[in-house]
Amino acid sequence: MRKIRSDGPAFPSILPESPATKSPIPSRLAMPAPLLSRCVTLLLLSLWVAAAHAGDRPNVVLMMVDDLGYSDFGCYGSEIETPHIDALADGGLRFRNFCNTAKCHSSRVSLLTGLYCDQAGAQSLSRGVTIAEVLGAAGYHTAMVGKWHLGAEPTDRGFQKYFGHLSGATNFFVGDDTFRLNGKKWNDFDEDFYTTDANIAWAEKFLTQAMEEDPDKPFFLYVAHNAPHYPLQAREEDFRKYEHRYEEGWDKLRAARYQRQLEMGLIPKAWALSPRPEHVPAWDELSEEQRDWERRRMAAFAGMVDRVDQTTGQLVKFLKEKGVYDNTLILICSDNGACPFDRTKGKEFDPWDSRSYWCYDTSWSHVGNTPFRLHKQNQHEGGISSPLIAHWPAGLKTKPGEITDQRAHLIDVMATCIELGETEYPAQWSGRNLEPLQGKSLLPILAGKTRQGHDFLYYHFATNRAIQKGKWKLVTHRASQWELYDIENDGTELHNVADQHPEVVAELSALWQKTATETDHLKPTQTRPVSGKTPPLLNKNGTPAKR
Repeated sequence: MRKIRSDGPAFPSILPESPATKSPIPSRLAMPAPLLSRCVTLLLLSLWVAAAHAGDRPNVVLMMVDDLGYSDFGCYGSEIETPHIDALADGGLRFRNFCNTAKCHSSRVSLLTGLYCDQAGAQSLSRGVTIAEVLGAAGYHTAMVGKWHLGAEPTDRGFQKYFGHLSGATNFFVGDDTFRLNGKKWNDFDEDFYTTDANIAWAEKFLTQAMEEDPDKPFFLYVAHNAPHYPLQAREEDFRKYEHRYEEGWDKLRAARYQRQLEMGLIPKAWALSPRPEHVPAWDELSEEQRDWERRRMAAFAGMVDRVDQTTGQLVKFLKEKGVYDNTLILICSDNGACPFDRTKGKEFDPWDSRSYWCYDTSWSHVGNTPFRLHKQNQHEGGISSPLIAHWPAGLKTKPGEITDQRAHLIDVMATCIELGETEYPAQWSGRNLEPLQGKSLLPILAGKTRQGHDFLYYHFATNRAIQKGKWKLVTHRASQWELYDIENDGTELHNVADQHPEVVAELSALWQKTATETDHLKPTQTRPVSGKTPPLLNKNGTPAKR
C-alpha cells in the first residue's frame, strides 16, 4: 500500500498562483480561461479521487479481553456460548499460533507500540508511540474504552475519546476512583452499571460522534475489556445460565475442549493434551462442598465471557446499522493466558453482589489454557498463547473460517495499522527518539499469503523467559533451567529435548541474552544466567510450591 508521512501534507499544492498572489508564472505563459478551467476541473477530480481513496482506508476495531485462556471462546473449543464471536471467526480468520507477553500491562505496551515491553519504556511508554498517536496524525478518529493499566491517561497518548478505568482491575458493578471520561474523573455509577456493558455503550457514543463530526474519516477503536479478569463478578442472568454447567468438573470438560479443538482442526493431532497439574486434584476426589464451590466460580467466569460476547454482538449490529461493517477490520485477542491466582474475598456473597470478590485458581485456569500447560506470567504456551480472530469483509482474502498456523505476536498490530492507515512509523515523536519497530504487518496473512515471518520472537516477564526461532522454542520457568521444545510437533511442550541439542540451547540462550540487553534494555539483575535447578511447582493458587 502507498505510504504517506504523518508529519506532512499528503498532497502538495500544484495549482498555479494568481497574479494577486504574485504568481511566478510569466503572463505570456498564462493559460486561456477555458483551458485553465478544464485543468482546474481535472485537478479537482484527481484530488477527489485521491480523497476517496483515503476515505477507503479501513476502520479498525481492536478488542483485547483480559485473562481469557486460549480455549475460552467457543471457536477455540469452549463450552461457553460465544455465538457472536464465533460468527466473526466463521466469516473471518483464526490464528493457531498467536502470542502475547503473558501479563496484563506488558501485553498492552506491546499491543499499542509494536515494541517489546521494556524497550518501549514499560508502562511509561517513554520510548514508544501508540497506534492512536500514529493513526490520529494520519487522519483517523481515535477512541478507547476500558482498562488502561499504563502511565498517564489514554487522552495523553493519542486517544481523542476515552471512557474507562486506569487501574489494572476494577469492581464490575461499582467501579473505582480511576474511572475517567475524556481525561476527567467520572463516577456516574447507577444501580444497573456493569463495566462490560458500559464499555460498548460508550464505544457506540464515541463512534456516533465521530461519524457526525466527519463521516469521511476512518476510525480506530480500542476496546480493552476488564472481563474476564477477577473479581469474577457476573450479572445474575449470565451466572444462572451456567450455574449447573460445570458439575462434571475440570477433567471431563478439559478433555471435551481438547476433542473439539482436534475436530475443528484448530490444533494438530500430534499435539498431545498436557496433563492436569500435579497440585490439582482429580474432580472425583473433591468433597460435595468443594465441587459446589468450584462449579459456581467457573459459572461466574463463563457468565463474564458470555457478556463479552453479547456486547460484541451489540457492537457488530451497530457497525452494520451505520454502514461501516464491511470495511472495518475487527481483531479480537487476549492479553495473556488464563490466570491461576486465587485471591478470593467475600465468598459468602453472590457474584452479582458488588461485595463479592471471587477468583478461580489453577484448577480452572488449566482448563482455560487447553491444550497447553502453565498459565499467566509463564512464557510457556499456556501463558503466551492467545486467540486471535480477524474479520474484515472488504479486505480479508482468506477462506471464511480458515485457520492459519503462521506465528504472530502482539507487536505485529502496530505495523498492521500503519499499513492499513497508509502512513509511516516515525523516528521521533514529541521531541523524543523512538525505538525501532519490532512488529511486522499481518496484512500478507490476511491476504491469504505466506508472509516472511520474524527471524525470532523474544519473551520476558519477571524471571520467566523464552525465545522462539523456527521450530525451536527455548523457555525457562522462574529462571530455573532452560527447556527446549520443537513447537511445530510438540506445541504443548511435553518433551524437553535440551539434552539432545545443547548447541541449540547455547545459540538461543545467547540470542535471548543479546535481545534482552540490547533491544529490551533489561537491567543486569534481570538477565542473570538461569540457575540450572529443577523448575518449581505451583500450588493451586498459582504460588510456588515446595517439591
